Amino acid sequence: MNNAAPKAERSRGAFLLDSTSAGVGPRGFDALRHVWETQIGDVFQLPSFSPATIGDLRVKGRAAKVRDVAIADVRSVSALAGTPGDDHDAVVMHVVRRGRWTLDDPPDPGRHTVSAGQFRLRHFVRPYAFETTPHTTTKILALPAARLSPLLGDRIITGPADSAEVRLLVAHTNMVHENIADLGPAGVHAAHSALIELAKAVVQGQFDDAEPRLAPALAQAAKDLADSHLADPELSPAMLASQLNVSLRTLQRAFAASGESVAAYIRERRLEEARLALSAPSGRRLTVSELAAHWHFADSSHFIRAFKKHFGRTPADYAASTSPSER
Repeated sequence: MNNAAPKAERSRGAFLLDSTSAGVGPRGFDALRHVWETQIGDVFQLPSFSPATIGDLRVKGRAAKVRDVAIADVRSVSALAGTPGDDHDAVVMHVVRRGRWTLDDPPDPGRHTVSAGQFRLRHFVRPYAFETTPHTTTKILALPAARLSPLLGDRIITGPADSAEVRLLVAHTNMVHENIADLGPAGVHAAHSALIELAKAVVQGQFDDAEPRLAPALAQAAKDLADSHLADPELSPAMLASQLNVSLRTLQRAFAASGESVAAYIRERRLEEARLALSAPSGRRLTVSELAAHWHFADSSHFIRAFKKHFGRTPADYAASTSPSER
């Protein structure tokens, strides 16, 4: 098999595709069209791409269908341009992490750009032209208009992609991608219900933090946020709760549903990072006291005890076991 050829992997209502290799061209589009039409085309039609896009389609993406919701993560190496399918009547959300996604929004005049770090959500009742810059990374959700348009109306919702409501929705979509192949009917129902509730939260600018179906998404959003701030001395359960616009009690309750605590998650992730650092070559390896300070343990003794409890040996023993002379 030619390694430069597009690769597609199918599971229940989902696919992965990588056609980023130079020179793939129309074969990349053919692979995308096949898996898209097979897996999610009944919910969200594949856009009609421009000839230039088809001739040099270099994208890496994944998509999933959860009943009448479609989710796509698209990282484009080449620029994209086109128009969505003619049956387009959906509430569409773009969350741009890198690059720019530009849309024509009929009947509104002019072009509207969603830049990196921003999101945009509106009800589209007819096709609209779009284009991206090269190296754009975007999450796209197509949601049922009947469930959201009564709340949304003619409004266009825009804002930062790191707002609490968007963080939760993104975290939930990522969990859907990871687990959809293993979900039974009850799991699909729960995933779909949470997607709709979290999309409503984006429209309303707040979510129901007492809704138990949203606890997994809240916990995952907190984990994602914690992972990006592990070296921050201010990282704490209270800081995460504040960033996610929920009470500390609500956040703790979301973690408790899966049998863990917020503080324990932070501590274990920092210990994991410390363990990786101990695997570095001895000339670049931090000392135990330096690791304790870097990962914000009270002191070396506390770090050593926590490390041994979690991994079954001291940091010094672990470092010795990973050095070339001991292998």
